Amino acid sequence: MDSQDFRTSLFAAGLLVDGGVDGLYHRSFAFEGIVRGVERYVTRAGRVADDHRFFFSPVMARSALVSAGYVRSFPDLIGVLSSFTGGDRELPALLEDLESGGDWTTHLSALDVALCSAACHNLYPRFSHHAVSRDGQVFEVQGVCFRHEPSPDPARMQSFRMHEFVYLGSPEGAFAHREEWITRGGELLRALGLDIAVVVANDPFFGRVGRMLANGQLEKELKFELVAPISSDTPGAIASANYHEDHMGLEFDISLGDGEVMHSACFGFGLDRIALALIRRHGTDLGSWPSDVTDRLGMDAGGFGRS
Repeated sequence: MDSQDFRTSLFAAGLLVDGGVDGLYHRSFAFEGIVRGVERYVTRAGRVADDHRFFFSPVMARSALVSAGYVRSFPDLIGVLSSFTGGDRELPALLEDLESGGDWTTHLSALDVALCSAACHNLYPRFSHHAVSRDGQVFEVQGVCFRHEPSPDPARMQSFRMHEFVYLGSPEGAFAHREEWITRGGELLRALGLDIAVVVANDPFFGRVGRMLANGQLEKELKFELVAPISSDTPGAIASANYHEDHMGLEFDISLGDGEVMHSACFGFGLDRIALALIRRHGTDLGSWPSDVTDRLGMDAGGFGRS
């Protein structure tokens, strides 16, 4: 089954609904039940204190997107919100273009908010210009993310959710966090019946300088992906483990209190991709899924969480 056939089967089963643009989908309650089951499952494994757990808005300050270095590295993936900021005098020109089928968006201006590109990006501004403990802190965060990658492949959604476990602290602690979650994340996903492999990876940096950054990332093995078949037999990433070194500490001016720059690492579960991988592995009829899988996810036969 290729990605087109898989997409057709998802629509036929009513699990996803075409959003009208490549890479944009609306989810059924049954699909959402899988996602929330995965969310509960990894939360139990993470054991993070309640005051270190956050659901972040899908919209973030544009300044934070810049500070994270995302605009420099991935200008082709970002989404900045815009709106009409004119008055009565400027409105007729917009309406004229709208009625004539012209490009009415030229009358909009960029706002100071952008679509979130990675769930953890909303965490670092909370500690900007402050110090964190060398012993480290672990946070559990979830967010709706956006990346401008239009594609008919359902595994490449433009709007998707990431559930991350993020470490802020010492270099040793950040590296250990990344290594621990590569093992723990793989065990959790394999227990759901998924065929998981761990591979060295790089982010899709943009341009010539970006290619140099990608090569450096591969050479230093800063990023690993946990891959499994999603929409085709070719494995795709459903989770990733990243050691940022001191990048976020430098960008957001976060220290360890002794002058050393904070290091960070994160492990992210791609909730929608995991749901798709589970559907590909176990079928579109959620009622026929193995009981050990539905038990781990706390799902009933319709995919909903058990009360």
